[in-house]
Amino acid sequence: MRLPITAWTSIAHRASGVFLFAGMAVLIWGLDASLASPESFEGLKECLASPLAKLVIWAVTAGLIYHSVAGIKHLIMDFGIGESMEGGVRGARLVIAVSVVLILLAGIWIW
Repeated sequence: MRLPITAWTSIAHRASGVFLFAGMAVLIWGLDASLASPESFEGLKECLASPLAKLVIWAVTAGLIYHSVAGIKHLIMDFGIGESMEGGVRGARLVIAVSVVLILLAGIWIW
């Protein structure tokens, strides 16, 4: 049995939500470090300059982008647009395309 693209995008939407929940720990840690003292802010700046930290931030940003784009698609579907199978497939392809473009742009911005 082969899952349709609509199922894959739905599964990825749920997985990105779980990933964001875990990724919030990184973002909250960064916020805490940036506000604790001027010294910890400088330390955070040095940490975020490393390629590994940039990759982690990009991954969390990618999860946020995909989850947001898929969420917008679901909101549009709540208005009755794209509820057919053809519309669902078209919407799923659009979610993937828009997400890929935005994730690549975010990667360029982060690096």
